[in-house]
Amino acid sequence: MTLVESIPTNLTYPSGSPQHMSTFDAWNTIMNRAKHSLDIASYYWVLRGFGNNSGPTDDEGLMIFDKIVNTSSRGVKVRIVQNDPTSSNYGNDTVKLAELGVAVQSINFTALLGAGILHTKLWIADGLHFYVGSANTDWRALTEVKELGLLVTDCPCLAKDVEKIFDVYWQLSVPGTPSIPDKWPTNVSTTLNLNNPARLRVNKTDANVYLASSPGELCPTGRTVDIDALLYVINSAQQFVYIAVMDYFPALIYTHPQVYWPVIDDALRSAVFNKGITVRFMGSLWNHTGPDMIKFLRSLQSINDTGQFNGVKGVLEVKLFQVPPVQPVVPYTRVNHNKYMVTDNAAYIGTSNWSGDYFVSTGGVSCIVNQTGVASDVSTIQRQLMEVFDRDWNSQYANFV
Repeated sequence: MTLVESIPTNLTYPSGSPQHMSTFDAWNTIMNRAKHSLDIASYYWVLRGFGNNSGPTDDEGLMIFDKIVNTSSRGVKVRIVQNDPTSSNYGNDTVKLAELGVAVQSINFTALLGAGILHTKLWIADGLHFYVGSANTDWRALTEVKELGLLVTDCPCLAKDVEKIFDVYWQLSVPGTPSIPDKWPTNVSTTLNLNNPARLRVNKTDANVYLASSPGELCPTGRTVDIDALLYVINSAQQFVYIAVMDYFPALIYTHPQVYWPVIDDALRSAVFNKGITVRFMGSLWNHTGPDMIKFLRSLQSINDTGQFNGVKGVLEVKLFQVPPVQPVVPYTRVNHNKYMVTDNAAYIGTSNWSGDYFVSTGGVSCIVNQTGVASDVSTIQRQLMEVFDRDWNSQYANFV
């Protein structure tokens, strides 16, 4: 297991700060290792740029696009499932890939659930290797947006399980599919979940690992629903909960009218109030940060002010991370797009922003890794993720709300 990051141009850290494999290198690693199959699930595709959204740092996106074409041309079966592209104007990468022999299907969440999108970001090769994380198949995710993910290689136990998540999307994206089945076929069910994680040797260290998915309607028998995994990670923490996500809203913000959804909010407040946990929450400040998000985060942080009741045992701190701007301005860039959480008990790396919509009606995935109880000098995924969080939290780019 390897942490994977995209660090935008002009975002610099002091010498000796944690550094990890780039998203570009991770995707290349998967394609280089693919011998039989390459499956990619992604929200949208803009690897080659288009119109005014292209820029001086799109070379890596073009190279990834060409590498997908080359992977297909050397006999690897390449399948892509994407969100229904008719609902947005995201370029024609997959149209071109389909013309070149790549199998491309689109999933329409509105038709299936009445709302939502496919927001997953997954790459899987040969049932052995996979990537899961925050990065869309977009050149900007390689060079102009701050991303974090996980690369897992040579692990058929987990990769074949990830394939089952992809297969759910693939079945639902077959043209003419009328609805989500009442009962999923057994070939996409799983035995790996919150109550029965895969017990592995990860980087020479014992680990319990499983994949969760959202929404619940897309979880066949045995699959842990993503929100249940997220809440379990919070509730099982004994000392600290560190969170880095782009957006945070305790509501269903894409419904009309909007609906209050305090599920995560309640869990965080309870952890601080009842258990004395230290919660550090790092949101993102950029051109598209909604003013309501800042108000919600200030409200969350205000639990510290209730000490007059002699009830609050922990501390909740909130910062906003701002990627420095550059010229020329490229739309929808210069943002910390991370979606992870780390506690003293687990690492949670996901593909969803933290508003109710992403767990109720949006396709997403998370990977939960538990490597507790090992020697303090062992660099576990949890410790590496905590070091990334500390690097960002204590950097010049993060400031209290």
